Amino acid sequence: MNRRSLLGLAPLMALAAQAKAATQDKPMATCCPIVELRQYTLHAGGREVLIDLFERAFVEAQEAVRIRVIGTFRDLDDPNRFVWLRGFPDMAARAKSLEAFYSGPAWQANRAAANATMIDSDNVLLLRPTTPEAGFATAAGQGDGLVVAEIRYLHPQKAAAFQAFVAERIVPRMKAAGARALGTFATAASPNSFPKLPVREGETVHATFLGFSGEPAHRAWRDALAAGPDWREGAPEALLSEFSRKPEVIRLSPTKRSRLRG
Repeated sequence: MNRRSLLGLAPLMALAAQAKAATQDKPMATCCPIVELRQYTLHAGGREVLIDLFERAFVEAQEAVRIRVIGTFRDLDDPNRFVWLRGFPDMAARAKSLEAFYSGPAWQANRAAANATMIDSDNVLLLRPTTPEAGFATAAGQGDGLVVAEIRYLHPQKAAAFQAFVAERIVPRMKAAGARALGTFATAASPNSFPKLPVREGETVHATFLGFSGEPAHRAWRDALAAGPDWREGAPEALLSEFSRKPEVIRLSPTKRSRLRG
């Protein structure tokens, strides 16, 4: 190829590089009406293998079929746990996008290596924002930071009242004590639109995602909350007397390519 041809290709190559960078660094904007919270239990030593493979082979491949890779994390309290979030415009789009990805070349070429790291990949909650404004609607955070997911398990008949109480009373206190509110979510009640991948069914959850600059900031936040008024103060007794199981708190360290950060 002569020099003139190479010069003619240069603008196209520059545009392609810009498009890839935009895909990697674009803020989450109004993502996403449907969100999967996926927690994988891995064989000892498998987490770094899976993270490397995931970030090389699976991010762009999912984005290309309209799957938004929101966040990828190391669980700070379990060295064999990989946690990630992905989002979709709606349940119908989810089915189409997942079929396209899992039948596509990136997954087919790398699925054996990915599956070899895993003991269990079925711990999946299907979520929706509690309000349109409560989703992951801000640009990704700066630096690594810490993301904390607080998951509460509710009786179905109390879910709506608890969501309102969290929005009106709990989230403002969390923010005043120093947390960055990243999003609040509830169980997406729609049937699983891609049955090839199981999700946890028959559970009603409320999930709050909080951001911190790091573990010291999270500890300081917890101390500030403990020193302030009890968050349950003023809540109807019937609302808080019965959770279906103990709340779950997951401390997450973002991987290199995670959009969602503390």
